[in-house]
Amino acid sequence: MAGTPVEYIKHHLQNMTYGQHPELGWKMAETAQEAADMGFMAIHVDTMGWSIFTGLIFLFLFRMAAKNATSGVPGGLQNFVETCVEFVDGLVKETFHGKNALIAPLALTIFVWIFLMNSLKWLPVDWIPSLAHAMGADYFKIVPTADPNATFGMSIGVFILILLYSIKVKGIGGFAKELSFTPFNHWLLIPVNLVLELIGLFTKPISLALRLFGNMYAGEVVFILIALMYGAGIMMGVLGISLQWLWAVFHILVIPLQAFIFMVLTVVYLSAAHEEH
Repeated sequence: MAGTPVEYIKHHLQNMTYGQHPELGWKMAETAQEAADMGFMAIHVDTMGWSIFTGLIFLFLFRMAAKNATSGVPGGLQNFVETCVEFVDGLVKETFHGKNALIAPLALTIFVWIFLMNSLKWLPVDWIPSLAHAMGADYFKIVPTADPNATFGMSIGVFILILLYSIKVKGIGGFAKELSFTPFNHWLLIPVNLVLELIGLFTKPISLALRLFGNMYAGEVVFILIALMYGAGIMMGVLGISLQWLWAVFHILVIPLQAFIFMVLTVVYLSAAHEEH
């Protein structure tokens, strides 16, 4: 798969990419350069596939829990689902100050879906890529949230909702007035207000995406570096095993935390969009 440590790292950080090459037409990229040449419209097949896969797991588990729900002694799955729903519902009630029946289901979907995508990081870094390589795939990544395309896709979706509800609740004029007269309520300072408010507005989706991507990508790099230790002698291999377990335990906290942060910020931003000043 890769000869040197540098090649190994680059290989594991490259997505399976499908797109239209300017010279070779539509194809799977066989090198990182081919993937780059395909441009913006290329599709990261592995990111799309694992995102959809974890989304289907989410739907399957929650649907099964709903179908088999009982008023008697609940099973383990029902307990888990009820805990998730109650936790998110309580947080939304405390954080969201408007009236919108969409917010709680949206928050639950974001939390569970991101948690499942992040959880793929718990799998040993070489298992799935090695299996994919044996089946003919030159590149394969399994953690969608370690791909900025996935995190920006979600954050842009949240940003669109922020704009839609800001206009729906406040009206176009009210939203424009809020941007123009906050924080300084004077017409002479409208240009200053617009600069400050627009920067703050566009920073929201960027910070949402980069926070999640940065944490997951950095964790992926560390796992890859630890994996390199297995081929560096017995002592380094033993150290690698110890470090891998320590880093995995650390990610037991990081994985749900990042899902939680993304969900909370989404609710906070949408709450602000519903507030009339």
